[in-house]
Amino acid sequence: MGFLTDPFRSIGTAFINWLSGFLPSWAVNLINDILVAVVLLSLGLVIVLLVIWFERKAIARIQDRIGPNRAGPVGLLQNVADAMKLLIKEDITPFGADRWVYNLAPVLAVFAAIMLLAVIPFGPGLIGEDLNVGVLYVIAIGSFGSMAVLMAGWSSNNKYALLGGFRVVAQLLSYEIPMVLAMLSAVLLAGTLSMQGLVTAQSGGRWFIFLMPTGFLIYLISAVAENQRSPFDLLEAESELVAGFHIEYSGMKFAWFYLAEFMNTFTLSAIAVTLFFGGWRGPFVDSVPLLGVIYFAVKVGIIYTLFTWFRGTFPRVRIDQLMALAWKVLVPGALANLLLVALLVKIPLPTLIQSLILLLFNIGLLLLGLGMIGRSLRLQAEQPRALTT
Repeated sequence: MGFLTDPFRSIGTAFINWLSGFLPSWAVNLINDILVAVVLLSLGLVIVLLVIWFERKAIARIQDRIGPNRAGPVGLLQNVADAMKLLIKEDITPFGADRWVYNLAPVLAVFAAIMLLAVIPFGPGLIGEDLNVGVLYVIAIGSFGSMAVLMAGWSSNNKYALLGGFRVVAQLLSYEIPMVLAMLSAVLLAGTLSMQGLVTAQSGGRWFIFLMPTGFLIYLISAVAENQRSPFDLLEAESELVAGFHIEYSGMKFAWFYLAEFMNTFTLSAIAVTLFFGGWRGPFVDSVPLLGVIYFAVKVGIIYTLFTWFRGTFPRVRIDQLMALAWKVLVPGALANLLLVALLVKIPLPTLIQSLILLLFNIGLLLLGLGMIGRSLRLQAEQPRALTT
């Protein structure tokens, strides 16, 4: 029954015990680390193929289309066919481009996306490396994606790509602040920077989404902007910048940017589940650990569906609206939420009273933010417009 309820750890433990019978401990640890890296890489590639297929089918449904339906059953092999097409396309390096930086940018984008998977707890004991500073690791590695976009825009020797790269400084760095503040609110509430520790702190149904719904909303909006997805895809706005920072990329180099975007979306969804939805926690997980993997996959699927829904329905916002939302609404809201959490952690109050205060404050914060956004929209609508002849 142990294998049926927890097959992943059973297989891993049996394999390590088998290696320990004829290899020294350092060799066993080395082989284990290599296998973990290979499994994470393979898992990332499989996940990105599935989520790309899901998103293309979902957006096709929103737009009253069929979507991929030719390669494989229900179009499941369409992404494999697209990858083969891109693999045989010509690899072009623009004249005057900084070759080293130009070629390194897509590699760095994919590297950052895969490295984030190392600290995601997919289930009980299913984590690449349980760092005691896991959240700090996520923040640090996540910044590499911004660097990759800036490197791609600067090194391409193209004015449109350069404009897309410049927007990185304004958009990604601005939205990184409220996202980090929202993550730190969960860290303070849990009392640990470990991703596995965050899941443990939400045991017993005490998910942080019920205590800090506004904190989750701030994280979600910031994550959409951080990943340059609609309605915040100003870095690659086709109507303004032709194709944005990756205009000069073709073949597999373009595919790497494409792969990194969808892998980042999955990773941001997994981080949201870990921070606010109890991670793999759910009913009967202690007796059947395999259920934890299923719960985690379902929760991540729900969050990823929100990202897909945003992309398929909302129009692109203007750059001034984008920056105003970050600095006038999200940053003050995230900072106020963080300060209240820090205050409640220090004041010795019963858990129920502490949770109730935090929930009521978050509801008030949400209503205040919606009021500010509504007032701004009304003022813009009332402004007189110049008549053109």
